[in-house]
Amino acid sequence: MFFLDKNFLTEAVERAIKTAAQTALAFFVVGEVAFDSLNWAQIGGAAAVGAIASLLTSIASEPFGPAETPSLVKPKE
Repeated sequence: MFFLDKNFLTEAVERAIKTAAQTALAFFVVGEVAFDSLNWAQIGGAAAVGAIASLLTSIASEPFGPAETPSLVKPKE
């Protein structure tokens, strides 16, 4: 299975972690609430959903991009 390839998993997990961090950061930037009154469960849930969506997007993208990568973009030759 293509998504069991080490390179694919490494790149897909890296993208998912970045997406989760960006989603959590959006709560701080857009939320405009005090740091101590943030709803951490809601932030964690949204970050988890973003990470899962990123992983699913990577898996769905695999047949269309370069072999054994989660990217849709083919590198220039």
